[in-house]
Amino acid sequence: MSTPRHRLSTCVLAEAIGTFILVFFGCGAVHVAVLTGDLNGLWQVGIVWGIAIMLAIYTIGGVSGAHINPAITIALAAWNLFPRGRVLGYIAGQLVGAFVAAAALYLVFGGYLAEKEAAKGVSRGEPGSIVTAMCYGEYYPNPGPIAAADGPFDAARWAEMQELVCTPRAFGIELLGTAILAFVVVGITDPRNKTQPERLAPLFIGLTVTALICVIAPLTQACFNPARDFGPRLFAVCAGWGAAAAPGPNGMGIIYVYMIAPIFGAVLGAGLYQLVFRDEEDVASVPGRALVNVSSAESTDHYDNSAN
Repeated sequence: MSTPRHRLSTCVLAEAIGTFILVFFGCGAVHVAVLTGDLNGLWQVGIVWGIAIMLAIYTIGGVSGAHINPAITIALAAWNLFPRGRVLGYIAGQLVGAFVAAAALYLVFGGYLAEKEAAKGVSRGEPGSIVTAMCYGEYYPNPGPIAAADGPFDAARWAEMQELVCTPRAFGIELLGTAILAFVVVGITDPRNKTQPERLAPLFIGLTVTALICVIAPLTQACFNPARDFGPRLFAVCAGWGAAAAPGPNGMGIIYVYMIAPIFGAVLGAGLYQLVFRDEEDVASVPGRALVNVSSAESTDHYDNSAN
């Protein structure tokens, strides 16, 4: 059966839309939890992230493969599972989608953000405004307990919490979490995997992220995705949070923990599957393998390898 072929521009647009869906619903759940308390608990927030990933993959997976994550794109390209000439275009689409989703959330929750800052006695851009900036960019440790506590921002408690998760530990946490995610993604979408759940890969990838959030989010807010962090964080800088959003209290640690660690983790996780479980007779280069196949039960190649 022939497979759909799409120009790079079409795939980039699909990645932007897919990442918008991911960030709008995922970060939207964070907004609701932080600003209204209506999503109370990691599972409730985590399952929304999982559903967001599932929806994004099901909707645009047949077009671009639904990477919706620069770390996954780079990891697939590193192991010759994706055309390297498309990497920058995909990442650009992912970053734009994340930024626009953050802007949309700001329009939706603007009044609640101001109300939260007033309740915590902070002005936007001050160090204490991380209690709302955390709805966009991420911090370690997770400042959620500070944001949820009654009364004004507790700078002393925040300083105590910062001793619990240092930059090297946060780096290792994000690297490990993204490695697990990439391992699952590559394994569950491998057409040679005889246990591959037909058309259910998006569901299990989403549930993997949900499980990881339940374990890791209290420590680093569970990023695993440079676009998910950088796009909303950049918007927060532009929207008035300034230095509270970037670099924030973690300084250059945000680069190591939320950008470099996910990329290295994804490369390691994808590589572990490729090196350990690949059939010996397989050739490493598989031009343009898609993460999921939602349009054909017989093939997973959804890429046009032309120069477009």
